Amino acid sequence: MIEQVFDPGKDVYSPALKIGELLAEELEKDPHFYFFSPDETTSNRFDQVFEVEQRAWGELKQKTWDLPESPNGRIIEMLSENVLFSVMTGHLMNGEKAMLGSYEAFFPIITAQLLQQMKFIKQSRSVAWRNHIPAVNLLSTSTCWRQDHNGFTHQSPALISTLLSVPSNLANCLFPVDDVAAEETFRFMIDSHDVINLATFNKNELPRYIDSHHANFQFVNGGASIYEFASDDEPDFVLTAAGDIVTHETLEAIKIINEDMPDVRLRFVGINALSYRAIGTTKNKLSKEKFMEIFTHDKPILANFHGYPETLENILENYTERRRLRVHGFNEEGSTTTPFEMLRRNMASRYDLAIDIAKVKSREDLVNKYQSILDRNHMHAIAYGRDLIENL
Repeated sequence: MIEQVFDPGKDVYSPALKIGELLAEELEKDPHFYFFSPDETTSNRFDQVFEVEQRAWGELKQKTWDLPESPNGRIIEMLSENVLFSVMTGHLMNGEKAMLGSYEAFFPIITAQLLQQMKFIKQSRSVAWRNHIPAVNLLSTSTCWRQDHNGFTHQSPALISTLLSVPSNLANCLFPVDDVAAEETFRFMIDSHDVINLATFNKNELPRYIDSHHANFQFVNGGASIYEFASDDEPDFVLTAAGDIVTHETLEAIKIINEDMPDVRLRFVGINALSYRAIGTTKNKLSKEKFMEIFTHDKPILANFHGYPETLENILENYTERRRLRVHGFNEEGSTTTPFEMLRRNMASRYDLAIDIAKVKSREDLVNKYQSILDRNHMHAIAYGRDLIENL
């Protein structure tokens, strides 16, 4: 049992602001550390870095609104992920650490370069005189689930699926659930070598669900853990999620089910890391025995995923039979719309999850109730540009 030292879900914080704070600390601590970004450092809420370091800029003339700039700055901004990645990998080859942040939809631009880097890492491991290479660390925010302004063009979790499909097993896809988990994820990334780490998180404020002990426990115990505050000992259903917003929706679904179907026993398992064919990181994968312990041997599993549902479903199938699985996620349905509408469009909302369980329990009255709520929110969002359900 993992004991919590606070009230889970009560207070809200921004994972991106926490990452910005940690980037600033790293820039102060390590004079060789560089941060790379297109032109979105401030948009992604990493702008605390400008309090301790300057943007690299060769021009002598500056405007009054310019952020601190100098030719020796270690914040490298350029509207080309391809160029930034090339420069960053050159820096990593010198044995010095760096991170690259961008919008989730634009990270797939560097897919070919990432695949080549994975090939290089694989080959370099067989050369005795090669030193370890600091990890390629990617900070992915402005995600597909919260594009209130940019819309469908800025919605794509495709890089996650690509990295998880490469058999070389040199990529970690990390999903910190809140700001505390984001800090633990940052520490994991900065200490990694000979691997690619893609951390995906939201820049908006989200509930804090776990403490630092729990966040560390997930990394050292195969990337998944039971959230005791939302779980029964002998569940009828196991709910699980990988991703901050979908975790929030799943935990809200549990509240709804507990209220409307109090006889149904539920367990929630949070997933913080995925790698090739597995839950967990490349070096610490969840064993099948441990999977059966926390997901049970035979209960239905209802999953909610930040990315494409098939990506998580394919991983879960390595642990259990497909018949146990029902996986929700991003179905490539998007628009410039409200946050809850994005979830409804992709059938990843709390009420979509509750509908699944209501159907299994033959509660047609609840299926109709939840669908009516979804329909009402849809009409309200169209008419007023905001959600009826706003605790996102």
